[in-house]
Amino acid sequence: MLESFEFASVAFAVMIAGIMPIVCAGIAKWGRKDYDNHNPRIWYASLEGMSARANAAQHNCFEAFPFFAVGVIWSVLGGAEVETIEFVTWLFIAARVAYVACYLADKAAWRSMCWTVGFGCVIYLYAIAFL
Repeated sequence: MLESFEFASVAFAVMIAGIMPIVCAGIAKWGRKDYDNHNPRIWYASLEGMSARANAAQHNCFEAFPFFAVGVIWSVLGGAEVETIEFVTWLFIAARVAYVACYLADKAAWRSMCWTVGFGCVIYLYAIAFL
């Protein structure tokens, strides 16, 4: 099982992954005076440019989170090497932060590469859980 420091580090990485969609939503709303709190989904759907891309990144972060979190849990329960779990969780976070940055900057090819690295991290977490 994870030692307390490694557990804290891995838990912090999972927390960051859970907060990323909220950060992206904030970026989508940043500086806008027209936010409609009565119909936020309709408002988000009407966005264009960087705000729309931030909203899309928000959705993708929400989609990626459960798969990642369960991968972390399975790798811990499967008795995978602590250092490996910690490294892969932080590599996932780095890839996801880069993914969001590329999404905001409208760098589609780089965004896809970052997504692939993050997805590979999650697949690796599942693989080490059962090896």
